[in-house]
Amino acid sequence: MAKPTPLSGYPELLPAQRFVETTVLDTLAEVFELHGFVNIETRAVEPLDQLLRKGDTSKEVYLLKRLQDEDAGKDAGVGLHFDLTVPFARYVLENAGKLEFPFRRYQIQKAWRGERPQEGRYREFTQADIDVVGVGELPVHHDVEVARVMLDALSRLTFLPGFRLQVNNRKLIQGFYAGLGVPDLDETMRLIDKLDKLPADVVRTQLVESGLSESQADRCLELATICTTDDSFVGKVRGLGVEHPLLDEGLDELAALVRGCAPLVTDRVRIEADLKIARGLDYYTGTVFETRLDGHESLGSICSGGRYDALASDGKNTYPGVGISLGVSRLLVPLLNSGALVADRSVPSVVLVALTDEESRPESDALAGRLRARGIPCEVAASPQKFGKQIRYAERRGIPYVLFSTEDGPQIKDIRSGDQVGIDPDTWAPPASDVRPTITTAITTQETNQ
Repeated sequence: MAKPTPLSGYPELLPAQRFVETTVLDTLAEVFELHGFVNIETRAVEPLDQLLRKGDTSKEVYLLKRLQDEDAGKDAGVGLHFDLTVPFARYVLENAGKLEFPFRRYQIQKAWRGERPQEGRYREFTQADIDVVGVGELPVHHDVEVARVMLDALSRLTFLPGFRLQVNNRKLIQGFYAGLGVPDLDETMRLIDKLDKLPADVVRTQLVESGLSESQADRCLELATICTTDDSFVGKVRGLGVEHPLLDEGLDELAALVRGCAPLVTDRVRIEADLKIARGLDYYTGTVFETRLDGHESLGSICSGGRYDALASDGKNTYPGVGISLGVSRLLVPLLNSGALVADRSVPSVVLVALTDEESRPESDALAGRLRARGIPCEVAASPQKFGKQIRYAERRGIPYVLFSTEDGPQIKDIRSGDQVGIDPDTWAPPASDVRPTITTAITTQETNQ
């Protein structure tokens, strides 16, 4: 059989890399649950009319080919979900009678998009979402809540580079444009959202071509240049001299969000009111989030979301919500592939129990069992090679300790220092820093047992 060719866009991690990913996922889940969010998992497939019913219709959805056959019946037109928000909206509608509102959920799952693979963009990837959904109305303090939860989670991932959470409010943008008399608010917002990718003069030309006067285009660009780390953006917007009730509402909501998150700001995790952020999906109605990773801005936003007041409706009730989604694969895979982030061992084992000969394997198994009974990960050597080879085997895998059976009783060797001492397997334990692999970055090393 020929060596298989990797499929582009479907990242697979080596064991030490996978440890980094599971550490991130475990930390996220722990923080989400500390804030009272409950975990759910939705099915991998959704009907196409659900996947494409609200915005983002240009996504290349993966269809399940077998279900597209002529005899597929009602199963025809089923595709893999490309995010977790659309499946969640369907989940809420189907289970509304069994849920307590406001419903606070987190979801960590795979998703699939048929787009061109590139750094930070994959055809199969993992996302971590949190959302709060209400019935009829959802107070704006939940916008502050989800931002605070994600800032808390990101701040605990101390082995990662810093983050910049950028926030805006579409009511602010739309109110400003309405106060200017802009003819097409949505199109203007869509063009302004291109400022991260296109020069301002190009965007200005497109704004004028879309129907704005040159003066209106300049004012829209002035608004988009406002970016502050506190609520001083309010005075800057007021200084532009535009008035509209929706603008007032958006300013108040965004100022409350920035002030509410201020206590969580650190030198690694910051928040910015960035008034050019709009998000491309048409279901966002208020707060919007984007997040940039320090030193890796080319990845684009790795954590995004916002307020959606009418994403889910059953004809009788509307279920407004606010949520934020961390692109776990988008964040981690480039760091892992570049070697900027890795674990110092490829196995969870902290101890290798040496094997003198095959006849003594039951004794070695018993020693390993005594350690495992107290939560110490270990494994028994695969074969009774010379002890030097067994030590080198442990070294290659990053296992720090080797346990020997000797005439004087069990002895443990720290292969990093060379120290070897007698122990009681029922009381000995490695230092807490050795129990789990350590995640190493290109800048610093942090312990992952938090």
